[in-house]
Amino acid sequence: MLPIKVPPLGESIIEATVSRWLKKEGDVVAAGDTLVDLETDKITVEVPALKPGVLAKRAKKEGEVVHVDDVLGELDDTAVPATVGAAQAAAPAAKAPAPTPSPAAPPAPARSAPPPAGQSETTKSSPVLGAPAGTERAAAAAWASTAAPSAPSRGGNGATPGERETREKMSTRRKRIAENLLQSQHATAHLTTFNEVDMSALNALRDKYKEKVEKEHGVKLTFMPFFVRAACQALKQFPMVNAQIDGDTIIYKHYVNMGIAVASEQGLVVPNVKDADRKGTIDLSREISEVAKRARDGKLTMDDLTGGTFTITNGGVFGSLISTPIINYPQVGILGLHKTQDRPIAVNGQVVIRPMMYVALSYDHRIVDGQQAVLFLVRVKELVEDPAAMLIE
Repeated sequence: MLPIKVPPLGESIIEATVSRWLKKEGDVVAAGDTLVDLETDKITVEVPALKPGVLAKRAKKEGEVVHVDDVLGELDDTAVPATVGAAQAAAPAAKAPAPTPSPAAPPAPARSAPPPAGQSETTKSSPVLGAPAGTERAAAAAWASTAAPSAPSRGGNGATPGERETREKMSTRRKRIAENLLQSQHATAHLTTFNEVDMSALNALRDKYKEKVEKEHGVKLTFMPFFVRAACQALKQFPMVNAQIDGDTIIYKHYVNMGIAVASEQGLVVPNVKDADRKGTIDLSREISEVAKRARDGKLTMDDLTGGTFTITNGGVFGSLISTPIINYPQVGILGLHKTQDRPIAVNGQVVIRPMMYVALSYDHRIVDGQQAVLFLVRVKELVEDPAAMLIE
């Protein structure tokens, strides 16, 4: 029997939770097939079969906490059906570039029958870090819907009819999120300042160019890259908001790795766009879209999640009108964006209706003075209300 062990999980990560078994005992697997997903506080780790065989034992249940080198189960690598061996032998040939089909070549026939009972369909495994490819996820979901035993109907809160309370163990990621939030509150002198931004000019600029940008560059032009650029320029003017405390030393970062808070099914994650201060609006749009997709798909890498210097969070996508964001420790500042809402304001002595957004800056008062925080937020406001100014700085 070949033991299936928890692989190295990444720098400073010592434990994970068994998130989901993709194979059941008795399933035939090929080398490279994902057997089980492990959820850490940062990423999802796939554990693949190192050899073809049959999954003989699942030693850990879904929801159990495991550590590096723990035995998750056993693989019987002596029970290799001929079909699996043939598939493995054919794999190198399948990876070779296929000849370009002629225009008259008929399409490949669609597969109409499922694999034999008790045998999982072989799918191409995605990298060890991150979640399985979409087709593999779909196959796993289909397997779960047909192979899982029937259970009582449960509501959206996980309760069966008549239950007054339910208990659910925190996942590793949820526990770590809770720990980090408490650490931020306890280890920093937390303070928040607010302002409001007239979004009229940015709305007009986006409406004018969004179709052109999507057509020519293949990316959707959202508001986030403009706020990222505005924040980067404000951080250059007020570098202490982009700094970090190390004991009795202040470390000034002469670059901006911009964290973008993303809500995923596994919980809140904050991947970052490296050297955001050196990128233009189109490049920022593309990278923000890509990193957000990786976050939602569970495909983030450790590099995505480390090295951030400042963070932006947008509660407005969920309808939040105003909030006090918590600093992403050990950073010292986080910019909170909110819902844009038409409100009456006074302009040149006249009451007009404008699309307004409240913005918030939470900062560590140990190294960021109130004056600097307020002026930082005023600078962000000025740049967003006059987006052309971002192009000449």
